[in-house]
Amino acid sequence: MTIPPRVALVTGATQGLGLALVEGLARRLNPADTVYLTGRDAGRVARAADAMPRTGARVRGELFDVADPDAAARFAGLLHDRHGGVDVVFGNAVMRIGPDDDPRTLVDAYTEVNNFGTTRLLRAFAPLARDGGRLVVVASSLGTLHHLAPVLHDRFDGLTSLEEVDKQVAAWRDAVKDGSARAGAWPGFVNIPSKIAQVAAVRALAGQRRAEDARRGILLVAVCPGMINTPTSALWWNVADAPSPAQAAEPLLDLVQNPVDPAHYGELVRFGRVLPWSPFA
Repeated sequence: MTIPPRVALVTGATQGLGLALVEGLARRLNPADTVYLTGRDAGRVARAADAMPRTGARVRGELFDVADPDAAARFAGLLHDRHGGVDVVFGNAVMRIGPDDDPRTLVDAYTEVNNFGTTRLLRAFAPLARDGGRLVVVASSLGTLHHLAPVLHDRFDGLTSLEEVDKQVAAWRDAVKDGSARAGAWPGFVNIPSKIAQVAAVRALAGQRRAEDARRGILLVAVCPGMINTPTSALWWNVADAPSPAQAAEPLLDLVQNPVDPAHYGELVRFGRVLPWSPFA
């Protein structure tokens, strides 16, 4: 039986980890396969795609701004028309906030990319996943309830749909904007609730798809790449000894190429190990 060419997609792929994931996928896949390098700036997308080595899978640059409410569905339709489905999706698009930024002024844009962008991506591309597909959301080890005050756990624990996740993200976003989050139990570092919500989205969708995905060999997972030596990370932490984006990409690439470990499905995985969702599990 002839195996159809594989199709991979990486969002937020013009620099850092996303660019390294594209490079790694292109290297590991076959010349007949296609890797989509996507981002929100057409010039940067074109330059990044043009700079890719001309070996391995074909790299195709495409404009895809996950903050655009219609972009995920539109791009999924494009890939369906071109290829009929998708084999690997890395949701890596991220808007970062620096230590000197006021979250109240940025949280709208921040959640549109990091959270609503994630749920839109999952809604659009999960139905396109072929047998053996991999749907991966790049999150963080901060994305567990261990990092949230217990009084807030029920905001994200036990959610059963992406719509419920979006509702909780919107409520937290509004609390950040009006200042009530600062006066309450929410952590000041907005990355924590955002990453928890990303993992909650994976868990909610996994609850709906688990049996069918197991039958079809599909992996839906959140991943933590660990600390990475990038200029943005250096604003917050000392990353002098942290891995480069290329080094950090390797365990994630292994995850999508290796056989599915059922224990990974719907969970947050770091270096092949599941990070417990709840401190009370």
